[in-house]
Amino acid sequence: MIEAKQDLLKALATAIEEVSPASTLKAALESPKLSAHGDLACTSAMQLAKPLKKNPREVAQALIAALERQPAVQKHVDSFEIAGPGFINLRLRASARQAVVREVLNAGSCFGRRADNGQRVLVEFVSANPTGPLHVGHGRQAALGDAICNLFETQGWAVQREFYYNDAGVQIATLAASTQARLRGFKPGDAQWPELAYNGDYIADIAAEFLARKTVTADDRAYTASGDIEDLDGIRQFAVAYLRHEQDLDLQAFGVRFDHYFLESSLYATGQVEATVARLVAAGKTYEQDGALWLRSTDYGDDKDRVMRKSSRGGEGAQELLSRPKVPGTPSGGQAPQSGGLGGPEYTYFVPDVAYHISKFQRGYTKAINIQGGDHHGTIARVRAGLQAAGVGIAPGYPDYVLHKMVTVMKGGEEVKISKRAGSYVTLRDLIDWTSRDAVRFFLISRKADTEFTFDVDLALKQNDENPVFYVQYAHARICSVIQQYVDKGGDPAAIARADLSLLTAPTEIALMLKLADYPAMLSNAAETLAPHDLTFYLRDVAGAFHSYYAAERFLADDAALTQARLALLTATRQVIRNALTVLGVSAPEKM
Repeated sequence: MIEAKQDLLKALATAIEEVSPASTLKAALESPKLSAHGDLACTSAMQLAKPLKKNPREVAQALIAALERQPAVQKHVDSFEIAGPGFINLRLRASARQAVVREVLNAGSCFGRRADNGQRVLVEFVSANPTGPLHVGHGRQAALGDAICNLFETQGWAVQREFYYNDAGVQIATLAASTQARLRGFKPGDAQWPELAYNGDYIADIAAEFLARKTVTADDRAYTASGDIEDLDGIRQFAVAYLRHEQDLDLQAFGVRFDHYFLESSLYATGQVEATVARLVAAGKTYEQDGALWLRSTDYGDDKDRVMRKSSRGGEGAQELLSRPKVPGTPSGGQAPQSGGLGGPEYTYFVPDVAYHISKFQRGYTKAINIQGGDHHGTIARVRAGLQAAGVGIAPGYPDYVLHKMVTVMKGGEEVKISKRAGSYVTLRDLIDWTSRDAVRFFLISRKADTEFTFDVDLALKQNDENPVFYVQYAHARICSVIQQYVDKGGDPAAIARADLSLLTAPTEIALMLKLADYPAMLSNAAETLAPHDLTFYLRDVAGAFHSYYAAERFLADDAALTQARLALLTATRQVIRNALTVLGVSAPEKM
């Protein structure tokens, strides 16, 4: 059916050219929501009607006449119907519908994937400062980011996964001071405890390991503790390495990996921040006012000009010296760094962001995607303005952003707000321990990123159709069970691949085959629109179509040929479910 769709798209493009030679309309076919509306639908007539100054139904009739002359249409289409204001509904021949089963079986794990397109994309996500355990906001980022990376890989992109964080700045200084206070025997609630200190139990763990002179190793660093309570810089470096190691363990438990870790401090150490500022000044895109250096970001659509270097006298310029907004879902937040220049001028937080994105572009990533908390909405315009003003050849709209909203955790009917380990928020590890990695990944992707989400722990533990991840995984396991029964009864697995697919004519079979045929286009659209939640909706639809099929028909029938045809459809369905779950980073169990 995939081949049939491609043939029909070419035929439609030819028909559009014939009916409206000057049109630039792209040929497109949709899958109707109701089976009564056919197998495929086309809205081209309504889009062409206005420029042609004709009635849409009249245009639809002209398109059908042009389509019917096409060999591909004669081969694949059984009938046309004009509906409503000018929809064209197509009903396919049975052979066209059935072909998808063979296409899936032949392609296997590659079904839906495209060939290498020679393009590269850098996806930055999680980007948590090493000041505490990863929280549920980071978990949503990790699930979204990893799924988006996987989506782009299915479409032929070379993907780089990057983790950006600050290893200096105010938050890291607070971390060091908190650990040192613990080393001196103080704890939260004591009069000597720093007012802004981090209060979680993990601070005591860091202090104990530091005193023991342990060596900690993370993906991007290693450090051995001196054990000296007065060694504040050593405490800082050890605490950073310790928490980076802890974050690595969280990410490993979640099945997420990164190709590269990028430090904000490196932007200052290599002079990239100063070079960016110099480039903006030389381009005439800055000005001095009230002792502060400003970027003319309003020239690029921002609602006001932005401070780049604060005024030493305070005021608005000083107030803009803030950390990048925290990830929603935690009071301590802080997914990215406080500004600072390693002893140099104090720049506001978006200045190193601009330098960082110039670095991305200069590394050859003409497409970059940032997965960040909703509080970053205000930074988009100023970062993009800085990139345009820098004049390094970056296209408008760079980078792309996916902003996610807060995650509320419910357990036992009540909201959970704190974790003993973290002190003030629910950690990603808490969610995984309470439920499972599969449930956390599926749930955190199951809604659009820009909508708030309630993670219901009790729902994630249910083993019924109310739990979407169980519903989908159970469909996969159920198929595996049916196929195993066939083998146990002496059935020949090789015969499934040779099955006579023309026997697949039941309404539930047709519905399932049409749903399988939607997979490649759904996958492509999800990547293009940065919408991994589309996969969760698709999987639930496929599982629903399968469960309906399971209730309606016998798979191990007396007719051997019919049994083999139905098992071929089940095998194809299992493959598509497995492929989609793999993109989400969720397992496809064979038994449940």
